[in-house]
Amino acid sequence: MNWCCKMCKYETARKTELLKHYRLRHVHCAQILPCIYWECYCSFKTWASLKSHMTRSHSSYKAANVKDVLSFKCPCCTLSSITTEREYFEHIGRHLKKHETITCVFENCDFKTNIYGTFASHRTRKHTPHSLDDFKAELVHRHVNPVNVGDDPDDDEDIECGEGYDEERKELPSIIEANLAHLFLKLESISNVPKQCITEMVEELNFISSSASGPAMKDVLQSCFAKHKCQLDDSVITDIVTELCKSNPISQALRSDGPLSTAYKRNEYFKENFSVVEPVEYVLNARERRSYQYVPILKSLSEIFKKKEMQDFLMNSGKKAQNTETQYTSFHDGTHFKANKLFSENDLAIALNLYVDEFEVCNPLGTSRKKHKITAVYWVLANVPPLLRSSLTSIFLAILCKAEDIKQYGYNVVLDPLLKDLGRLEEDGLYIPSLGRQVKGTVFSVIADNLGAHSVSGFVESFSGSYFCRWCLGERSKLQDCEVRTGKFIPRIKEDHTVHVQTAQLSGFHSCGVKRQCPLTEKLKYFDVLSGYPPDLLHDLFEGVIPKEVALCLDTLIKKKYFTLSELNKLIREFPYKWTDKKDAPQPVPLNFAVKKTVGGNAHENWALLRLLPFIIGTRIP
Repeated sequence: MNWCCKMCKYETARKTELLKHYRLRHVHCAQILPCIYWECYCSFKTWASLKSHMTRSHSSYKAANVKDVLSFKCPCCTLSSITTEREYFEHIGRHLKKHETITCVFENCDFKTNIYGTFASHRTRKHTPHSLDDFKAELVHRHVNPVNVGDDPDDDEDIECGEGYDEERKELPSIIEANLAHLFLKLESISNVPKQCITEMVEELNFISSSASGPAMKDVLQSCFAKHKCQLDDSVITDIVTELCKSNPISQALRSDGPLSTAYKRNEYFKENFSVVEPVEYVLNARERRSYQYVPILKSLSEIFKKKEMQDFLMNSGKKAQNTETQYTSFHDGTHFKANKLFSENDLAIALNLYVDEFEVCNPLGTSRKKHKITAVYWVLANVPPLLRSSLTSIFLAILCKAEDIKQYGYNVVLDPLLKDLGRLEEDGLYIPSLGRQVKGTVFSVIADNLGAHSVSGFVESFSGSYFCRWCLGERSKLQDCEVRTGKFIPRIKEDHTVHVQTAQLSGFHSCGVKRQCPLTEKLKYFDVLSGYPPDLLHDLFEGVIPKEVALCLDTLIKKKYFTLSELNKLIREFPYKWTDKKDAPQPVPLNFAVKKTVGGNAHENWALLRLLPFIIGTRIP
């Protein structure tokens, strides 16, 4: 019987080899670890929880897996030589794709269908989880393998996988070393522990694992030898303890000449053993020491697509969704995406979303305000599922530059190395060895707040002027006269925008709100400036329109004496918030909200208030 990895389809005849493969290949890079048994749908976040599950749930199943040879009989045809459950359901699926009627294969279930999706849905809803005992008896046969107990190499092996094998023992120090390196890297990059603190921790751990543990180890050895009536000289026991401390893999990794003892050595270890893409410094002005950092995007993409799951995301995103014209599941169903020639003409294409934002390194209210403000450009692979795009592990850094340097030198200069790499991605593509082909890609959209979007795209950065919209030619003086949906505001089109850019370049003044050419449009032939900067819902709605509208509504309800402001704030404080709403619970409404015409709050708090307000005050409103 072969064991097959659920994550990369690696096959082996031994369970211990599969567990060893899990530890070496997937424990440190996968977010979840599925159980190695194909009929078990449990998954875990850590190696320890997976081991605990297998000890509890599959210790008695070991004999059935190794000692018994299974054969499944198809309920539709005469085939009875299928030996794995996975192949069994794949075979049934082929019958269903031919619209042949299949009766459910599980005991006490008479469900019938000739539709593949219906059968899969029924199996998931009604028979998950299940075991071999749940199948109909006439469809599963167990043939005892004539192998004597003790002949099977998996009989006496522990779930720790590989204990007793010389090969595994040789790899154990490197595995422990890699685990420690991962731990220190997480402390530094995720928990923001200073490097000096990590170095002190390494020194203490080295002392504990070597010198400090010696006396305790010596006492244990002496008591063990005495128990078994072994007489050894004290000097011999001391030598044994010394050798054990020296050969301890943890001590070898943490000792003063080890690879993880200092911050410099740890960084070198990360570069050598982990997938590190180092940033490149570009000098803006050598005399004034003006520079910025760029992380090469093509190298980052090459490292990303070495992972099997990322290749699967790319392949699945290239499949055309069978949706109606009125059904939207993601931006792939939108007209702007379908109008892009690169995405519409290629079955596989890399879609990228860029993020542009500014942040303060120092206190934004102190004397250092704006002195150390940083402009960052991030990117996200849009081929991954929507649920993963907002995860921090899916967001990658491209550029870090001081905001004042951006203003002085412009986005054309700072974005130049990024746009050159993206131009090569459009023209030549990225070679993915596992797919055996070049895959082209481009930027689909640039996400930023309104000020950032207008700064990059070349529109005016003042929103009090006449032409302040990057989608239409509506003037501010006409905003109160008509609605956008009336059609009186002329939308911007590509031909007019080209004329506005040329006029602005010749005159030196903005033309209909356009100051200059967008650097992305200038360097990338598949990027459209008019559709490539989507609205900023967070600032426009949750920190713009919504707090004002909620303030107007609450002011009216208070004036009608349905409740007072103090009663409202008491209801907001005492509402039983759940899950993420606990962290983003709305703040009390300020006393001067009616004058300011806003309830304040950040985007997450206003989103929670908007959703939960009917439940908070609903009983008070007639």
